[in-house]
Amino acid sequence: MRSLFSKLLIVAGLVSAFASMAAGQAESAAVRRAKEIAGILSSGDRAAARRYVQENFAEGMLKRPMEQHLGFFSRVHDQTRGLKLVKVQDEKPAEATYIVQSELTGLYEALWVSVEENAPHKVTGIGLRPPSDAPAIKAPANEAEFASRLDAAVKKLAAADAFSGTVLIAKNGDAVYKGAFGEANKDFSVPNRIDTKFNLGSMNKMFTGVAIAQLVEKGKLSYDDPLSKFIPDFPNAEAAKKITIKHLLTHTSGLGGYFSPRFWDKSRANLRTVDDMMALVREDEKDVSFEPGSRWQYSNTGMLVLGKVIEVASGQSYFDYVRENIYKPAGMVNSDTYELDRINKNLAVGYHKRFTDEGVAWSNNIFSHVMRGGPQGGGYSTVEDLLRFDKALRSGKLVSAETFRLLTKPKPEVNSPRYGYGFFAVVDGGPTGHSGGFEGISSDLRMHLASGWTVIVMSNYGGSSGPVWRLAEDLISAMEKK
Repeated sequence: MRSLFSKLLIVAGLVSAFASMAAGQAESAAVRRAKEIAGILSSGDRAAARRYVQENFAEGMLKRPMEQHLGFFSRVHDQTRGLKLVKVQDEKPAEATYIVQSELTGLYEALWVSVEENAPHKVTGIGLRPPSDAPAIKAPANEAEFASRLDAAVKKLAAADAFSGTVLIAKNGDAVYKGAFGEANKDFSVPNRIDTKFNLGSMNKMFTGVAIAQLVEKGKLSYDDPLSKFIPDFPNAEAAKKITIKHLLTHTSGLGGYFSPRFWDKSRANLRTVDDMMALVREDEKDVSFEPGSRWQYSNTGMLVLGKVIEVASGQSYFDYVRENIYKPAGMVNSDTYELDRINKNLAVGYHKRFTDEGVAWSNNIFSHVMRGGPQGGGYSTVEDLLRFDKALRSGKLVSAETFRLLTKPKPEVNSPRYGYGFFAVVDGGPTGHSGGFEGISSDLRMHLASGWTVIVMSNYGGSSGPVWRLAEDLISAMEKK
């Protein structure tokens, strides 16, 4: 049936092409390819996807592993369960962007396709992007209708096993919607609850940013202090003189990532303190890929190094400092960087969906993630605790209002136009906060400072929080425009 649907979509696209030609408006090769690819994505047929890739992808695309291409087709189908063709958003001679709509969520996506200029116009690139010209959605009449529509949409995602986790939407600090879906542990069929603790991934970077800001307010350090002031034995002594706290906070230090080959080859059991983690990346710290402040490059290592700065400046372990100065005053009773080989009640296990020719296979992330999170990420929290964190920030309980604005402002002076100090920056009236992602981890906190809305989604399925927060934000945006 799916294969038939795929063929029907392709035929429909060809019919549309002939109609356009008859009207004197020949359909471009890129638009034709976009329609074909939408049909394959809708079918969920991996065999058809394999044939299409082999026969219609350009040589450069075929250099990538087939599993990478098939993974894209399978993931999109799993998340959408089919795509409705809506309209062409942009069109160039060898490139087209087609707005499509998810059958599962109703969300609009922009399917981008590029092709070779000459016949047979093989595909040179594909991808999904946020649309710039999507149809408007109907605004909820009130908060009750908002909650009802969101609940119905998330239940549909959960029923399709495309989402597992918790959702909390608040306005001015008061919950408008709460929901828990799916299972925290598949082995024992344990359901998620609203107080289930989910892995934060990179959201811990917000706590690191706030901790640094608190120490600045206390006069224990400055954003312009060089790294060498706190870590005089840093492996790259010259770089440590140039890298400032500001560079580390904004991902403009030139330091790299944490998940290196050494991480994958090392026993996670030996990575429990900031010093343990610092020892793991000491070789990476020797290399600085660009002049600090000259460009932006996401850096887990940079945030880890800030954890050591916090320890030196405060005289406490990073974990004790955050527990006493952020979690406790904010009232976050279910948040910490737990050691996962100990007893930790009510933690969700992370799950990763793998697509094969035989169907979907699940695996957990127990042996692929960290034994204990740190300044760069990997702690645990709940949606209710994250709302408490949000309220504590807005009320001035953790840092002053002026400091909070500083944390969430763009930093163009160090080439960080969309990232502040441990927080995504407020750009064009958008939200601040942070996301976190890994195998079996997908979490988001989105704070709309002007309107008072807060969107929190935590999931133990990799990559599954996006459709949920997008649904919530689309409904919020429609309400705000009424």
